[in-house]
Parts: sequence; C-alpha cells; structure tokens
Amino acid sequence: MGWAYLAGAILLEVAATLSLRAAATARNAWYVVVLGGYVAAFVLLSLALAEGMGLGVAYGIWAAAGVALTALASRLLFKEPLTLLMSGGIALIVGGVLLIELGGAH
Repeated sequence: MGWAYLAGAILLEVAATLSLRAAATARNAWYVVVLGGYVAAFVLLSLALAEGMGLGVAYGIWAAAGVALTALASRLLFKEPLTLLMSGGIALIVGGVLLIELGGAH
C-alpha cells in the first residue's frame, strides 16, 4: 500500500505544481488547488512512510519523479522547451531513483 500512497503523492504534487502556472497567470482561485494539492501530497507521503517505506527512498523517488513528470507535463501542456540536455537530465534522474531503490532493498 505504501507504493500506492507514494504514487498518489507524486501525482498530487505534480498537479499542484502545474496549477501554479494557472495561479500565476489566471485567477487567484487556482491557489486553492495548489495548496490543496500540496497538503494532500504531503499527507500521502506521510502515509507511505507510515507503511514502512524508508524516508530516503520515499522522498528521493517523490522529489525526482515530481521534477521529471513536471518537466514532461509542462512540455505537453504549456509548450515549454524540453531540450536534449534536459532529456538527459531526466534520464539521470530515473537512473538515480533506480540506484536509490536498489540501495534501499534488503
């Protein structure tokens, strides 16, 4: 169940971060979505930790996946640049998350 909580935390954090773009360019009502998304993401992250997931593993995956997914989603939704160098950075993030997970396995 910890992995499901972590996946939910990642998706909510990405949605909240993407909503910042709308909040910055549209109505202030988007800040409610931003705040709610971040609060819910932290609650789910804490539930993943309560299920026994290690802090280093959970936070590392949460942060890295959030960065990578936000970069990809902002390319699709907002037509922001996604260069070859940025794509290489995302590949390094994926590799880093894999190493964290492998290092945390017993």
